[in-house]
Amino acid sequence: MDLKQYVTTVEDWPKPGISFKDITSIMDNGEAYKYATDQIVEYAKKVNAEVIVGPEARGFITGCPVAYALGVGFAPVRKEGKLPREVIRAEYGLEYGKDVLTMHKDAVKPGQRVLIVDDLLATGGTIDATIRLVEELGGVVVGCAFLIELTYLEGRNKLENYDICTLMQY
Repeated sequence: MDLKQYVTTVEDWPKPGISFKDITSIMDNGEAYKYATDQIVEYAKKVNAEVIVGPEARGFITGCPVAYALGVGFAPVRKEGKLPREVIRAEYGLEYGKDVLTMHKDAVKPGQRVLIVDDLLATGGTIDATIRLVEELGGVVVGCAFLIELTYLEGRNKLENYDICTLMQY
């Protein structure tokens, strides 16, 4: 299936000069959403993932169905102030500025095999921060999976020591 035909490009959003890749049009189509999820599930099986970690909010949309299909847990990574228990934190840069991500201190167990799942690999800042959180907890990042990779932003360079699966590249 050519998933690119289900991605809607929105020009000049969220600001002028940005060509936003909207994955909600994949989600609108059950067959495309299932296909994309199944592709990441197969990758997760290949790397023997024991838990799925996803940064908010689109990492939830892509990661939760993968965790469900595998019968494993899902650990959310959220912006500061959104998780109710004790957290660890990591600052990161993204296309539009800087922010902080947090994760519950007990979300990943030492030695647990973690697959990080998100919708988009752009500059790599969000995923780099997510990797730092997982590794601080003793987790082993066995891969990172994305629906889309924006190759011209070279985010893959920040993740050169990690296995990466992308379903589409722009």
